[in-house]
Amino acid sequence: MSSLTRPTRRWRLIGRLTAAFGAAGALTLTGLPGVGVDSAQAATTIKGQRCDQKWLKKTYGSTPSTSGFPAGADPYQKWAGNPKNYNFPLQGKAFDGLNAPTRAEAQKAGSKTVDQWKKQAAASGAPADKAMEIYARFLSTGRPVAEFTNWFDKIYIRNEINNHKGSAFEQRVVKDFNLIGPDWLCEVKVEVRDANGKLLATRKYDAYNQRIKEFNEFKSNGTHRPDQLAADKIIARQPETKDHTFRMVGGKKVPKNTIDKLREFNDELSRERGKPNQVRIFERQYNGVPQTKPIRGYSRYDTWFSPDPAQGTRGPANDRVRDSAPTPEDARRQQGAARRIDTRGTLPRGGPGGIDFSTLELRYVGAPVKGKGMAYSMKADYVPDPDNAPGWGGEATMNLASDSFFTWLALTPEKFWVNLNPDEPDRIMDSAFAATDAGRVLLEADLRMKHDFYKAMDPKTDLGKRYWAALPKEGGRPCMPGLRNWIEPKPAQVREQDGGIYILDAPLALKSTAQTTVTPGPGEPICTPDAAQTKAAQAVIDGMIVPAVEKTINTAPQYADLRRVYTSRVAAEWIRQQDATGATDFRKIINSNDVKRWPLRAPHQNWDRNELFKKYRKIYTEGEFQYEVPAGGTTQIYIVGGVDFSKSPKRNISRTRFTVENPTLDQTTKTSMKADDTSYRDTDTTYLGADAGGTEDTGGGGDDPSGSPEPSPSKPGGGSHTPAPGPSTPGGGDHATPAPPAHDPDGNLADTGSNVPVGLIAWLAAALAVAGGALVWWIRRRRAAAG
Repeated sequence: MSSLTRPTRRWRLIGRLTAAFGAAGALTLTGLPGVGVDSAQAATTIKGQRCDQKWLKKTYGSTPSTSGFPAGADPYQKWAGNPKNYNFPLQGKAFDGLNAPTRAEAQKAGSKTVDQWKKQAAASGAPADKAMEIYARFLSTGRPVAEFTNWFDKIYIRNEINNHKGSAFEQRVVKDFNLIGPDWLCEVKVEVRDANGKLLATRKYDAYNQRIKEFNEFKSNGTHRPDQLAADKIIARQPETKDHTFRMVGGKKVPKNTIDKLREFNDELSRERGKPNQVRIFERQYNGVPQTKPIRGYSRYDTWFSPDPAQGTRGPANDRVRDSAPTPEDARRQQGAARRIDTRGTLPRGGPGGIDFSTLELRYVGAPVKGKGMAYSMKADYVPDPDNAPGWGGEATMNLASDSFFTWLALTPEKFWVNLNPDEPDRIMDSAFAATDAGRVLLEADLRMKHDFYKAMDPKTDLGKRYWAALPKEGGRPCMPGLRNWIEPKPAQVREQDGGIYILDAPLALKSTAQTTVTPGPGEPICTPDAAQTKAAQAVIDGMIVPAVEKTINTAPQYADLRRVYTSRVAAEWIRQQDATGATDFRKIINSNDVKRWPLRAPHQNWDRNELFKKYRKIYTEGEFQYEVPAGGTTQIYIVGGVDFSKSPKRNISRTRFTVENPTLDQTTKTSMKADDTSYRDTDTTYLGADAGGTEDTGGGGDDPSGSPEPSPSKPGGGSHTPAPGPSTPGGGDHATPAPPAHDPDGNLADTGSNVPVGLIAWLAAALAVAGGALVWWIRRRRAAAG
């Protein structure tokens, strides 16, 4: 029965509530109709509107038993379900391609007021009128014209996001957790004044439960503001609200610093009041999906992963990269400025510095559609402490991933190697490959691998000590052969599905084998091992040193660029295969050997392979590490090798395995092309995507948050077929590419890249240097003090 049919009982209840609150200190509850209290005499006022009326446009006679958030012994509660989408309007984003106004445009925009342009744009629906309104708003700020783009991105769009995203999130939470009926008020304003009427604190809460006396703050990014917490502490200690509790509802994983601050506040109040759980945190992850209809000529399109500069892509990945600061110092300044204008907690998780762009890798590409380009999605980690160490450098890492993708397409695969061998200064790498950042990364990784290889042998470490003890001996001295070491791909785990390819894992292998060189090191060889000693030493190296360094290559930050360019290699090889069955927009790029569009970028624009070789040769001939070994001498170690990406093997896992090992990844990837902050389950990983050309249908699967609440919030809710060259066909010869084997019954794919081992292609002279080089170690005997 609706409360409207029981007026006598309802008014008696309100009368008792009013009397009780009046005795406590005149608390004004204007959200309840019929309550008359003189707010001028009140020390604390609470004003709001019923949540169901505001957000659902309905009036519920009672609050259901399923209303509210889960409770537990721990004040920090987490929802077990997967992230959920919600939509919010953001049509202003369609004008992000506007340049700073010209003199003529500024004069035209200034001929009318902002309100006049706004009315004209609303009446006409013409993008040109909306552009004038935006220009008029900018000119009214008095900022220099050169600041237009920064103002548009950081202020104009940010304000629109604050307004629409914050409201949509509140509406979504109200619906999902049944915050309906007379108990719940929303958009609640609380003011605290002293006896003289001086304002001590003012605070707006997103929801307030009048029955259990709990203030609720909803943060779509999961981060609490310090100024709001300061106000909470004042409100918590007023006579009228000293029995009120607090809760923050986070729409993203709540960062540790926010948890720590709220736990501290909870501990304070719990001690003062003698009751537990006075401040709670509830985390339920959501993805906000902006609704924008791009407008050609007004919307911004980026050329990352786009075969045609005139096409471009739009999406959150592009936005987050552009928002990323170029340096750590810039990132800290930008983070502070963003926090100041983020009044409703609608910034993406961690703010503009929330993404660790050093971990950014390409993890999905959609099938290229002729005339429209290609959709893609990137994977990255969140930074652990964005307030003090925000992420930065997004544009540099995105450029590397995209440029490498096109390098792997444009150059023929026999060019994908580097070689540092002291005997071969003229065979470092292919000249065309040397003009790209992908080539630079491979050669620098090769030198770094050598360093890390002999660093792993340091006898001062546990591994090094065990290694030297395990080597075969000659005259009591550890003996081992010269070595060549190189990096090559392991089979990448992929899943071809939904018209594209998911790159789930792209590991790299470190290989090692015996080899000698002519160039001498700075001393005399310790020994010349025979075949048996060589075999024994190699077994020790393969069992101890190789696994340790291989793990470093696959996980350490110093190899992040190598891993980044390799995931792009996997994606590019798949695009080659798609183009082989039907012409795509990538056709004119593939095997063109033209990489002018993707040259070495600053600060490496003057990078020279020969300079790096000189550095390497100096280390080889003069030494870098000196080890004290049990034989009593000083040992110096030098390694040469290479990186070979001429092949990119992959295995397509089954749908069942994909679903079990990567739950919801397919939906997350789709959402990442629309949502501004797509979390992957309950992890510290995010996905950032973009669509080919930008689509008009920008819905990300978000439900309409209006309408009836959920019944129980306790439960988680064409291209042409013109013949094309086969993928990975080596250039420079008439040799045909071997036909790939048929798919295995379990869905595994054949190895991609050339199926002919690089080292066995007799006509390819450079192939002998793919893994090239040797390790030589020497000893300088110590002279005894007396004869």
